Amino acid sequence: MHAQQKQTAAPSPTLGKDNPLNTLAALLDDDMRAVNAIIIQNMHSDVSLIPTLTQYLTTAGGKRIRPLLTLAGTALFDGPMHKAYHLAAAVEFIHTATLLHDDVVDESRKRRGRQTANLVFGNQASILVGDFLFSKSFQMMVESNSLEILRILSDASAIIAQGEILQLATTNDIQTNMDTYIQVIESKTAALFSASTEVGAVLSERSDEERSAMHLYGTNIGTTFQIIDDVLDYAADQKKLGKEIGDDFKEGKMTAPVIFALQKANDEEKDFWQRTLGEKQQNENDFNQAMT
Repeated sequence: MHAQQKQTAAPSPTLGKDNPLNTLAALLDDDMRAVNAIIIQNMHSDVSLIPTLTQYLTTAGGKRIRPLLTLAGTALFDGPMHKAYHLAAAVEFIHTATLLHDDVVDESRKRRGRQTANLVFGNQASILVGDFLFSKSFQMMVESNSLEILRILSDASAIIAQGEILQLATTNDIQTNMDTYIQVIESKTAALFSASTEVGAVLSERSDEERSAMHLYGTNIGTTFQIIDDVLDYAADQKKLGKEIGDDFKEGKMTAPVIFALQKANDEEKDFWQRTLGEKQQNENDFNQAMT
């Protein structure tokens, strides 16, 4: 592997010290530092609100899994790591932009243990800075000098938006099935994971078969990541998770826990889900009942 092996990465607050993610982060520590430098450099703007808001987000933590996968995918094939740095930063900017937009749409109040940016700076600022980050991500993509990489990441950006719209369309619809749910998460979450891993193979000029394998790998990681996140919204320790639990329930989102519960529900339980999610008529004890 191209990256130097160093055991200096700090453990994630939600994962054990020896988990594979921290091991990978340690192996790519020097490369990730280079990516972080590019991220900081591209956060600069003469409009002071832009660096202020983006710095608020970046100092909140986060494992930066997606840029890490871009670096790992490039290192796996002994590809040009210096070219991967701008791509990894672009991937992180796309992800951060979607977080800003999502928190406004979902009216979220907490992320990574802190108040969300929209709560601190307002919805308008969050949306516009998210747009700025999207634009900067495309500027950084150009550094690869590859139309194919630009296509992959721009396609992923469009798919993410479609996934968010599909999720909005299924919200409060208790008839939503597992196939539609998987379509939502493959679009809104897994699309960026798959693009993150595939671009490393493209940058390394690997075969179509290897590219497809990396794309599938990223899709599977992203899908699993989102399913786990959705389950944790009903079962996690809020302090350890770093965000409010029960948000999906309050917003009426149709996620895996609800769909599985509905598949096994009796008439009384179906009425409960229809009232609380379908009609959004919730009282203070409903979330506790939903978790049981």
